[in-house]
Amino acid sequence: MSPDANRRIIRPSLRSVGAAAAASSYQINGLDAHDGKIVQVDGTYYLYGTRYGRGSSSACANSGFFWRQNGTPWCGFGVWTSTDKINWTFQRMLFDPLSANPASPIAPGESWQVTCGFGGAGCFNPRMVQRASDGVWVLWFNAPGDYNRIGANAYYAMGCAGPAGPCGPGAGPHGSVHKPNLWTVFGNGDFDLVNDGANGVYIVGTMADQTLSVEQLDVWWTNGVRGVGKSRIGALTSVESPSVFRAGPYLYLTYSSPNCAFCSSDGTGWARSAGGMLGTWTPGGLLSSQSCTGQPRTLNFLDGLPYEWIDQWTPSGAPNQAIANIHLEGVHLDSSGNLLPFGC
Repeated sequence: MSPDANRRIIRPSLRSVGAAAAASSYQINGLDAHDGKIVQVDGTYYLYGTRYGRGSSSACANSGFFWRQNGTPWCGFGVWTSTDKINWTFQRMLFDPLSANPASPIAPGESWQVTCGFGGAGCFNPRMVQRASDGVWVLWFNAPGDYNRIGANAYYAMGCAGPAGPCGPGAGPHGSVHKPNLWTVFGNGDFDLVNDGANGVYIVGTMADQTLSVEQLDVWWTNGVRGVGKSRIGALTSVESPSVFRAGPYLYLTYSSPNCAFCSSDGTGWARSAGGMLGTWTPGGLLSSQSCTGQPRTLNFLDGLPYEWIDQWTPSGAPNQAIANIHLEGVHLDSSGNLLPFGC
């Protein structure tokens, strides 16, 4: 395993913006973990990310992943844990990136190295959620090569043994892999899953034309619900990396604006809906034009407070981003329910 399998340090700096509740900003350096998310389970934090580096997995023992380079090895998804948000310990790969993909719509049983490596398309955006109906942990991610090759939606869902994995076939009684049926979010881009409680669970995703769509998921959180979706939300264009959280009567959407692969100092935009995920989304402008010298990816809740995960891509635009760091920027509301600009 690579050197970053050991603990890494994040250094918090507390601050408050306006009258909003205080939320920390954190700098996470030294983890080969990208375009990911953090989930808190009681007193343990689980950090999920895509790996890019040489030696980061069995698939990448000799070479790292290079976006858009045909035949590049795909390094897989890792999970780290912490009990203090300061010390992070690598646990495992969520599944073996050299294993077979029985759910491929192109060639069932092909290696994930083909699904994720063909044309250098990659696999990205690991999203772990715990299903409400039975407590099973489900991993979603996107594989743009499926869309590029045959126009299929890019997404996969895996059943997992727990919040730290492993996932997929053979991973305990719920280990499985499934190609979701989707009718509205049928694109190939960045996405997130939104659990809005009694209002339902949704996928919000980036389409091939760089607009955003929303679709409700079924009771198993592995397929969309036909006819229950909305396209081109907020009339937003040239955007990606959507994520959503609720605060009181409003849902808040953040996104990267404009869309720009591996760009440093990209903008963070936001929009608000009072009518749920399928309601009217009203854009609110930019929270930052440079996003703490990175690109926004997901909203994360740590101890009940929202943070924006920002990948600090370096150098900007490079096809391999193993050394890019993570910045978690606290998200704040003013008294009128508007998001306040980032303080970084």
